[in-house]
Amino acid sequence: MKVKLALAGDHGGFALKEAVKRALAEQGYEVLDLGTDSDASVDYPIFAKKCADAVAAGRADKGVVFCGTGIGVSMAANKVKGIRCALITSDEYARLAAEHNDANMIALGGRFTTEADALRYIGIWLAAPFGGGRHARRVAELNEM
Repeated sequence: MKVKLALAGDHGGFALKEAVKRALAEQGYEVLDLGTDSDASVDYPIFAKKCADAVAAGRADKGVVFCGTGIGVSMAANKVKGIRCALITSDEYARLAAEHNDANMIALGGRFTTEADALRYIGIWLAAPFGGGRHARRVAELNEM
């Protein structure tokens, strides 16, 4: 069974979120779209929090947030207890976010990430197993913060 993914973003990430949402649905993922619903200017913390809250509460297994750079939404998502959101800019970042950090969310920059790259990063992140071991201790430390 595929994981349920929550998606959310601001106007800067809207186009990429919409493209990713369509592609993930076509791949059989259950997608929870938490907005925004247009490219009209909105505040990214509101939408990053909606996604992070959904993941933290178990309404989604994992989450992907989008803004122009991915930086703002990653910062906002990480304010929610239990969230480990990584800004992804490469295949290796996607793999290591899962393997070393057990990231339950990732952030993507709509102005810097192509649809093909975004889908590849998400696929790598979802497929990579958490490494455990010394990383489990560090993730536990993060969760205590």
